[in-house]
Amino acid sequence: MSENNISNEQNAEQQAPQAEVAVETATPKAPVAKVETAHDDFDWSVDKRNVSSYSKEEKEKYDVTYDSTFKVFEENSLLTGTVVGLTNTDVVINIGFKSDGLISLNEFRDLPGLKIGDEVEVLVVEKEDRDGNLHLSRKQARQKRAWEKIVEVYKTGEVVTGTVTSKTKGGLIVDVYGMETFLPGSQIDVKPVTDYDQFVGKTMEFKVVKVNETIRNAVVSHKALIESDIEQQRVDIISKLEKGQVLEGTIKNITDFGAFIDLGGLDGLLYITDISWGRISHPSEVLQMDQKINVVVLDFDDEKRRISLGYKQLTPHPWDTLPATITEGAKVKGKVVNIEDYGAFLEIMPGVEGLVHVSEISWASTPINAKEFFKLGEEYEAVVVTLSKDERKMSLSIKQLTEDPWSTIETKFPVESRHKGIVKNITPYGVFVELETGIGGMIHISDLSWIKRFNHPSEYTKVGSEIDVVILGIDKDNRKLSLGHKQIEEDPWNTFETIFPINSIHEGTVVKKDDKGATVQLQYGLEAYAPARHLRTEDEKPINVEDVKEFMIIEFDRSEKRILVSHTRVWEKAQAEEKQAVVKEKREEADKTRKAVKNIQGKVEKATLGDLGALAELREKLKQSEGGEEKSAQ
Repeated sequence: MSENNISNEQNAEQQAPQAEVAVETATPKAPVAKVETAHDDFDWSVDKRNVSSYSKEEKEKYDVTYDSTFKVFEENSLLTGTVVGLTNTDVVINIGFKSDGLISLNEFRDLPGLKIGDEVEVLVVEKEDRDGNLHLSRKQARQKRAWEKIVEVYKTGEVVTGTVTSKTKGGLIVDVYGMETFLPGSQIDVKPVTDYDQFVGKTMEFKVVKVNETIRNAVVSHKALIESDIEQQRVDIISKLEKGQVLEGTIKNITDFGAFIDLGGLDGLLYITDISWGRISHPSEVLQMDQKINVVVLDFDDEKRRISLGYKQLTPHPWDTLPATITEGAKVKGKVVNIEDYGAFLEIMPGVEGLVHVSEISWASTPINAKEFFKLGEEYEAVVVTLSKDERKMSLSIKQLTEDPWSTIETKFPVESRHKGIVKNITPYGVFVELETGIGGMIHISDLSWIKRFNHPSEYTKVGSEIDVVILGIDKDNRKLSLGHKQIEEDPWNTFETIFPINSIHEGTVVKKDDKGATVQLQYGLEAYAPARHLRTEDEKPINVEDVKEFMIIEFDRSEKRILVSHTRVWEKAQAEEKQAVVKEKREEADKTRKAVKNIQGKVEKATLGDLGALAELREKLKQSEGGEEKSAQ
């Protein structure tokens, strides 16, 4: 009889007593006596044929022999299994265990030709799950094997091949060995990449640059491979570099200070000053992105791997091919390319510039601001003053396009002649006036007015105003004129001397005041000065600005145009005059008394006691009168 039949019979025999037990448990809870059955003494260790029986030691021995027929493995280990069955949904895998395992057919989508007998690698998830089944996974096996490979190539630095499966935030997802890895956007190429979609579905080579063992995450880079190739190319290029060597390159990037040229794996810098012999404000005026150009190696540094390139050096210097028409004294036209405080540079032709110094802008002796006169980009005509091809320098002049007005200065602007001019500049010491282009002079602050003193000329005039002047002097060598404004009128101080004599009193208004004194305005706009000690009032009250008081002239200096006045002297003089009047009145009274005494003495022939008393009284009055005069005099 087969083993399966034996097993079935044994199962049937085991179920019989179980049924009886079930019947017994269904009866009421009354005590039931144990009933012996025919199989209670059955020895299950002996088969039905009663041909063999095993002792305990033999049974243990055979159990060990039976268990040794199965493979020994741990959970989460990788094994190779054989496909022993296929269904519509699952694949049956035999790994040599007590039972076979089932894996979803979805995990074999990459193997469309899978058939019975094929060997596949699987991961033992659980030897026995809740249902008692062997739990296997091909997907987890692939992921574990893929991670082991990825970690290995990360350590060895090997290049791997992967397929870009999708786009994600900040980069791409790449399938490497069946595991998803992350490719950052910055690691796709050495050039910035904005369109990620163009790489989806492509199979490319990568280098694993970062792994995280905890979360099993890996980062790959395609840029690292490119840089590695470029680095090798750099070494080859630098080893063959020589100064003066001409190379072909592609413009990779343009900045304000120059352009970076790709020489085939190695970048060189073309400074803006080496792009053109002429001045340019930005490299994009001459160069374009991705443009192929020939450049010359000017310098290079092996250690820092820097290469300086030149573009303009491939053409002759413009000074070496300067036209014969450009000579000293020739008229030229140029565009303003640079403006400094000392002048402006005109570009006569690309790479050839001349300087117009501020002194060559105008015949005028007054300073000219080059930044106000010139404007960048504008064209001007000039005369070549000096020219040196060896030093590559040229000086230009704009003023020499016209005749020097100072050559006939005495004829057009003789001394004492009167003219009108425009105020061009004001300084603390005077006013600069232009009479015509190239001709001007200065009015000293003291020559602005006969009667007023100014702290600054701006108190009297302003820039741009028209003003009348008189030519006081000509300095032809230094190209300067001395001008005057007050000389337009006669000197009023000749008349003032008679109007404002010493000790004369005049009404005045205080216009300024400080600790030292006050400025007082008199008639005719004339200003005088009162020292502080001469500002005391009779009632000791202070004098303030805009107060109108009487002032006495105490000093008049015609040559210095100076007048000193005093208010104190006014009331002191009045007091003195009042005292003098009192003294005079008392003297007159005393004189009358003397005359009366003399008359009485002449008429009395004989003195009597009464006459003597009257005479004594008159004498006493006379003494008192004289005593009062003496006190008044004191």
